[in-house]
Amino acid sequence: MKIEDRINKIEQRNKKVELDKAWEISWTRKICIMILTYIIVVIYSYLVRNYDNIFLSSLVPVIGFTLSTLSLKVIRKLWEKHI
Repeated sequence: MKIEDRINKIEQRNKKVELDKAWEISWTRKICIMILTYIIVVIYSYLVRNYDNIFLSSLVPVIGFTLSTLSLKVIRKLWEKHI
């Protein structure tokens, strides 16, 4: 493998790492996680409002965070187009 090819691969990897870091610290990501988590908590709380169970209540942050991070892939793609 030529040195130029290796350098190009390293530069491409560095750009990807920089983009990943920018996404991790972006306000877009943080605000989307907050909004999506809030929506999920409201829906979940409405569904389990008649139950007084600590185990059901403990699922709220787990479900909210998991669903919000899974749905952020679409938002990230849009964010990357605008950077």
